[in-house]
Amino acid sequence: MTQLSFDRNNTGLLVVDPYNDFISEGGKIWPRIKEVAEASNCVPHMLQMLNAAREAKLRVFYAMHHRYRAGDYENWKFIAPIQRAAWHRKSFEFGTWGGEFRAEFVPQPGDVVASEHWCSSGFANTDLDLELKRHGIQRLIVIGLVAHTCIEATVRYAAELGYDVTVVKDAVADYSQEMMHAALEVNLPNYASAIVDTTEAIEAIGLTQAA
Repeated sequence: MTQLSFDRNNTGLLVVDPYNDFISEGGKIWPRIKEVAEASNCVPHMLQMLNAAREAKLRVFYAMHHRYRAGDYENWKFIAPIQRAAWHRKSFEFGTWGGEFRAEFVPQPGDVVASEHWCSSGFANTDLDLELKRHGIQRLIVIGLVAHTCIEATVRYAAELGYDVTVVKDAVADYSQEMMHAALEVNLPNYASAIVDTTEAIEAIGLTQAA
């Protein structure tokens, strides 16, 4: 296989759902992913990738899930199971700590935060594709939560739109190892051009892995 490398002029880092509810102690969903996330050091690897992207001057994009607000979903005729779960849990509730970016992942000037997605794909019914195109991005490095839902749906949609996608496998997490396997070993290889670890991804953007 050809060694992976990125052109910094057309490559962006896409960070998916770094909310406190997902990746911080005390978050509503953290207990469900904690075991898998800690086994791969997901959150430290996410931060490592984010810092490396900033050092390499890659543009950083955020694809954030809709933050629950009172009245959401109540008058919808059809609600997907994943949306019903978010409704019942009040996931990422607007105006609460759980619905805020974890402190280390707060966007910085120059970063792009796409409009929030209502289901799983960071592209569906958002301006993410527009923002990527406006910034000349053709290749994406994807990190975040959750592997078999938002990560997989976003990567699939990106491939449909013609983007070249790399997934950083130890910078994503899921509710179980079985779900991680299904996403990373069965489904995503059909859509992502590369599935690599943090060390490989950092080397591919032209940086030396920190000790």
